[in-house]
Amino acid sequence: MWIPCQMRAALFVEMDLDVVNMFVIAGGTLAIPILAFVASFLLWPSALIKVYYWYWRRTLGLQVRYADSGTYRFCYSYRGKPGTRPSILMLHGFSAHKDMWLSVVKFLPKHLHLLCVDMPGHEGTSRTGAEDYSIEGQVRRIHQFIESIHLNKKPFHLVGTSMGGNVAGVYAARYPSDICGLTLICPAGLKYPNPSKFVRQLQDLEKTQNVHAIPLIPSTPEEMEEMLKLCSYVRFKVPQQILQGLVDVRIPHNDFYREVFMEIVGEKSRHSLQEKMHLITAPVQVIWGKQDQVVDVSGAAVLADAIPGCRVDLLENCGHSVVMERPRKTAKLLLDFIISQQNTGTGSDKKVS
Repeated sequence: MWIPCQMRAALFVEMDLDVVNMFVIAGGTLAIPILAFVASFLLWPSALIKVYYWYWRRTLGLQVRYADSGTYRFCYSYRGKPGTRPSILMLHGFSAHKDMWLSVVKFLPKHLHLLCVDMPGHEGTSRTGAEDYSIEGQVRRIHQFIESIHLNKKPFHLVGTSMGGNVAGVYAARYPSDICGLTLICPAGLKYPNPSKFVRQLQDLEKTQNVHAIPLIPSTPEEMEEMLKLCSYVRFKVPQQILQGLVDVRIPHNDFYREVFMEIVGEKSRHSLQEKMHLITAPVQVIWGKQDQVVDVSGAAVLADAIPGCRVDLLENCGHSVVMERPRKTAKLLLDFIISQQNTGTGSDKKVS
């Protein structure tokens, strides 16, 4: 059909406007989440960090649940159901939370029954008082959690890092029938033959009694960056906004962290694992970063000498944050150890990876 030139021009103009409108609408639709992301990154980085953890849990198939025991509430995440392999319970370190294990969970088979619990007073678990924050107090609370969800109906594998490693080791000594295996990652609570950089810093702080200068309790982005350098051999390039977000998330809890810290370095808790390690009867695996500046790698030999059949894996170019720095290797070592215990029993082994 013949269309006059003027009408054709008008139609082309309308078509062009429709195309422009389509791109404007599409661009506007895309711009909303992009602008929200940019605004969150620049203005509310702490909110972005929380969304990040939520998304990662969802992607990995982890669900968050609460377990009530009397007036006390535990928060934990889990994936899978009990099966032929033992369930795995993971205990995080000081001032961290259950989501610190996500990088390791990513490399573990989805059929395994995994649980990551917030330690007493941390994140979603009840915050009470100093009696629950010593190592023995945390052990009692973790046992309360385990009984409340009936995890110890069948022996399970217990994993702990740093403060959580101290708690895990003492738990294994206190409740040997609950445990079929134990993995300690850079555990605190020992008498280390060689003092670490962090221990030397604490010795200096003890002279001044300045509890507001503890390197593991940052209050500024600069202090957060220094803490990351202390905990990691790998140098992560963290944007200033993210450092600010990490600080913003922690600052409301810093008084609590100081209370916990003073308990776990006090006389009753400082060497809890050292005092109880001879009572551990479960097969033990020790994983340690050779460049750990928080608790010295010399602690691995202390455990190996005291616990028959203890397996030690020392990781090259790795610091205290083994879970973050070498998650794939940590997952492989953990899984290999669990399988070896089921298939061949215990045996002494020491390797450098």
